[in-house]
Amino acid sequence: MRTITIKPKAITHNLNQVKKLAPQSKVLAMVKSNAYGHGIAAVLPALSQADGIGVATLTEALEARQLGWDKTIGLIEGAFTADEWQQAIEHDISCVIHHNQQLQWALDNMPAADSATRVVWIKYNTGMNRLGFNAEGVIAAAIHLHKAGYQLILTTHFANADDRTHPLNALQIQRFSEVLSTLQATISADIKGSLCNSAGIVNFPEHHYDWVRPGIILYGSAPVIDKNAQELALQPAMEFSAQIIALQTVDLGDAIGCGSRWTAQQDTKTALVSIGYGDGYPRVVSDDAYVSVIDSINHQSYRCAVLGRVAMDMIVIDVSSVPEDTALNSKVILWGDAPHVDEVAAHAGTISYELLCRLSSRPNRVQA
Repeated sequence: MRTITIKPKAITHNLNQVKKLAPQSKVLAMVKSNAYGHGIAAVLPALSQADGIGVATLTEALEARQLGWDKTIGLIEGAFTADEWQQAIEHDISCVIHHNQQLQWALDNMPAADSATRVVWIKYNTGMNRLGFNAEGVIAAAIHLHKAGYQLILTTHFANADDRTHPLNALQIQRFSEVLSTLQATISADIKGSLCNSAGIVNFPEHHYDWVRPGIILYGSAPVIDKNAQELALQPAMEFSAQIIALQTVDLGDAIGCGSRWTAQQDTKTALVSIGYGDGYPRVVSDDAYVSVIDSINHQSYRCAVLGRVAMDMIVIDVSSVPEDTALNSKVILWGDAPHVDEVAAHAGTISYELLCRLSSRPNRVQA
């Protein structure tokens, strides 16, 4: 049985950790990409104490509204068309504005005075060089929007917040602070600021401003390079598991799997596990990759190495340490408490975000 177990209590715990780190800021909890693969329907109740949620597309925003979320929804890439802007107004969705066409839609089609769409997140490109106005453009846009009656939140995105020592961080912070101060001094003191993503929340506590925007940290993954999830008191919000479906002994000198990547250096007791890249487990992992086998009789956990190349539907693991009479049908944890998804991502040369977001629909989904 392939199973993805979502743990809402862990998400609530992680949200509370964010609130402890940024006690003076409101929290816009990121639930884009189906809540980082966890499922937005499962996640929203666990985030009830957040001040709002952030999504990437209008479809995600409308799904959250249909699921009953009645607080702030921030559309972080903004409306893609004039029609989407109108739909945002109809469903009380607050939008990011990051280019002149979006600005014009907002000026041409004003929401009602009590509409949540009257709150605009205006994006300033401080160095990420993806979305956003330059300094001159963001000030000009802010003047037009404020004059029209919009409430403004200046926002930007770090490029390297996971690495506290990267020199671009200081430059982005300086640029953001200077423009926000200019807007507050020349347009309105009520203009708010939002600078920090998950990594920024951890690494730059003195720059949390009015809103923080946690994402991966809510799901129990460490957002910074110098601290792991345990050190940040985070709990994994997902357990990805399967079971052993067959046992065999691979003789000395024999190879395993596609490409014959792994060759036995001695007679080795192995197990076939019903999981693969067709489910979302990464095809290429290093020789350090491991899983945890849970003894089906006494529930003891055994660390077992992944052997050879991952196939679409199965992996091979070394079960030499697992008692032979308990191995068959035993539960295998691909990620959860151990190994942590951050470890698996490191073994695959990627990041936890990608592993969580690319899980397929094949595994059964349950809640703990």
